[in-house]
Amino acid sequence: MITGKQRSYLRKLGQNIDPTVYIGKSGLSENIKTELENNFEARELVKVKLQEGADLDPKTTANQLADELGAEFVQAIGRRFILYRESKENKQIELPK
Repeated sequence: MITGKQRSYLRKLGQNIDPTVYIGKSGLSENIKTELENNFEARELVKVKLQEGADLDPKTTANQLADELGAEFVQAIGRRFILYRESKENKQIELPK
């Protein structure tokens, strides 16, 4: 569980990154979850964009993915949301205490 201060820090970092995972009309497939797993190991902070054809609510989808993948929900704005999970082998982000 991350603190409010840590969440704020991650929000700040997330402003400068582009979405790396796009969810389309096929919804939450296993491929999307695999792609998220790979992104968490590579960069820890992942921005996801729901495309126009996706009939999903961003906050609900973000919380569902966070629960399933053991990640932390950071922020949702419009059709984009940010998730964070510490990498086991490639730690890059040092969270404030």
